[in-house]
Amino acid sequence: MRKDRNAYAVRAVVNALRLLEALAEDEVGSGVTELAHTLGLPKNNVFRLLATLELYGYAERLSSTGHYRIGTRALSLGDSVRCARRLPEFARPVLEDLASALGETAHLAVGLGPEVLAIEAREPDRSVRAATRIGKPRPAYSTALGKVWLAYSPEPSPLRPELSPRTPHTIVDPDKFREHLRAVISEGFAVDREETETGVVCAAAPVFDAAGGIVAALSVTGPAFRFDENGLLGRAVPGVVSAANGLSAKLGHAGVQPEFEEMPTRT
Repeated sequence: MRKDRNAYAVRAVVNALRLLEALAEDEVGSGVTELAHTLGLPKNNVFRLLATLELYGYAERLSSTGHYRIGTRALSLGDSVRCARRLPEFARPVLEDLASALGETAHLAVGLGPEVLAIEAREPDRSVRAATRIGKPRPAYSTALGKVWLAYSPEPSPLRPELSPRTPHTIVDPDKFREHLRAVISEGFAVDREETETGVVCAAAPVFDAAGGIVAALSVTGPAFRFDENGLLGRAVPGVVSAANGLSAKLGHAGVQPEFEEMPTRT
C-alpha cells in the first residue's frame, strides 16, 4: 500500500514555502509577529526561517521598518520559470527572421550535461540546406550550440571521457578545448568549422534571461560551400549574435553581447 504523499513532507520545508508565499503576497513587507500570526507558527520558528531565507537571498529585511519582504533571488526564480515556459514562443519569430535573412537553417537549443538538444528550428526556402535536429541530442563539444552552453553555464558540465573525433576538424585535445571555451566567452559566440559533420558549418550565440543566466543558445547552420571563413564570420556570426541579443531582450535581459556590422540579407 502506497503512502499518502503528505507523509513524506518535511515540516520545516513546508513552513518555509508557506512563509515565502506570504512574503510574495505583501509588497510592503511584514513583521515577524504578523507573519507568525498569519501562518499560525511560533515567532521563534518564523524568525529562524526568515534568517535562513535572508541568508540565501529569498527574503530581505527592510532597514527602515525591520519588516521582511520577498528577496531578489526568489523573484529571479519566478522570472526563470516564466522565461523557460515562454522561450519557444518568443524564439519562433526570431528563428524565422534569421533563417529568412541568411537563407540557412536556424536552431534554438538547451544543454543536457555533455550534450545539447535543439528544441526549435526553422529552415529556409531552398533545396540545399542543413537538416533540422530537433529532439536529437548531440555531443556538446563538437557543436557551436554546445560550446556556447558549455562556456557560459555557471556549473561546468562534465565532458565525455574523451573528446572523440567526429571529423578531422574536431577539437580533441582537452587543453585546447578549454582554451577554445575561454575564447567563446571573450568573443561572445562559437563556431563549428565542420567539427560535427564534414561540409557543414555553424555559428551560435548565447541567450540570457532577466537574471543574466544562459537559458539557451541560438545558431545558424549551413553548407561550407556557402559559408566560407569570410561568410561564417562576416555574415553568420553578426546575424546570430544580433538575433540572440533580440531574443535575450524579449526575455528581459538588459545587457547585450558585442554587436557586429549588420548582416546583408539573402541574395
